[in-house]
Amino acid sequence: MAQTFKGRTLEVEKGFWTLFPGLCKGCGLCIQKCPKKCMSWSDVLGVYGTPSVEINDECIACGICQNFCPDCAIAVEKKKEQ
Repeated sequence: MAQTFKGRTLEVEKGFWTLFPGLCKGCGLCIQKCPKKCMSWSDVLGVYGTPSVEINDECIACGICQNFCPDCAIAVEKKKEQ
């Protein structure tokens, strides 16, 4: 049976940030690399029962966390310029 990964999407001013807890192992690389320091540990558990991550409203949807995540657990989509 195929395993599905339901993402938790949060909308911020500049885009959409999605975390897939079923892929997050809680390594913290994204927290270390975030230029806005807007990421923190979440109460939602990741794949190994470790805390996953979340963002706050200061996220600028730059995508650096997505690029550094070794498990592709984060997806960032910038909003289109109007």
